[in-house]
Amino acid sequence: MKVLVTGCAGFIGSHTCEFLLKRGDTVLGIDNLNDYYDVERKKENLEVLNKYENFEFRREDIRTTKVIEEWKPEKICHLASMAGVRYSIEHPEVYVDVNINGFINILEQARKVGVKQIAYASSSSVYGLNKKKPFSETDIIETPNSPYACSKMAMELYAKTYHQLYNLNMIGLRFFTVYGPRGRPDMAPYKFLKAIKEGTKFYKYGEGTSSRDYTYVSDIVSGVVASIDNKKEVKCEVYNLGNSSPVSLNEFIELCEKVVGKKANYEQIGNQLGDVPHTFADISKAKRDLDYDPKVKLEDGLRLTYVNL
Repeated sequence: MKVLVTGCAGFIGSHTCEFLLKRGDTVLGIDNLNDYYDVERKKENLEVLNKYENFEFRREDIRTTKVIEEWKPEKICHLASMAGVRYSIEHPEVYVDVNINGFINILEQARKVGVKQIAYASSSSVYGLNKKKPFSETDIIETPNSPYACSKMAMELYAKTYHQLYNLNMIGLRFFTVYGPRGRPDMAPYKFLKAIKEGTKFYKYGEGTSSRDYTYVSDIVSGVVASIDNKKEVKCEVYNLGNSSPVSLNEFIELCEKVVGKKANYEQIGNQLGDVPHTFADISKAKRDLDYDPKVKLEDGLRLTYVNL
């Protein structure tokens, strides 16, 4: 199977590519290698992928690439996006340009060449300040709390519209706080483990009662690949991919301390603009349609992350 993976040098993208390559798919990966975080980390991810003969990389931007028209993939896994809730507060225009305009470029080419299936990354951020827990795909989405979340909501709307207009099969995936080896250095799991290991100070936002539904990367990849394969021939849906076991920030820091074997050195400051108090995934729909079944417990996942720092 010919699969195009956008954002192939990123955290989730590189793990997804590696899974597809190991099972024998032909993968073309594109990435613009932007400097939102250390480009060397992305190049290291590419070194892992370049070992496979069935992988090809092109450095291209999703806003301008014509690779779909040229290569004509059977399926597309669209993971390239500008990430980061806090960065989006300061640079909202970037998220319209990259996440929305880039997605439209992908969709326009996909409809022209008749791509069979598109799986794309949305985010748990779309739930925003929802008070009902756990978050379900049937919840009304009306309280996004960052431009990043708004851009992901817009992507879901464009996906639905292109399905209605052109009958493109579309599966959107709302990721819940993904962590693991090769993880983004701006995310709490990596930052906290590294700081505790090195004895450096980090910031704890708020009183520590906020909670997140941390999800190990291999569990996320299983849901992404199931969406690419789409064995149940879903036409146009969104799914939560989480662990369905939220943990408070205080508990999370204690777990990090346990994994590293040292006490954390942190300074408590106020909550950050754009943050949400809780995330908690109802994964019953993904279990039903994608056979999604997360297996990695948080402590085990943090240990696997720590040994690969």
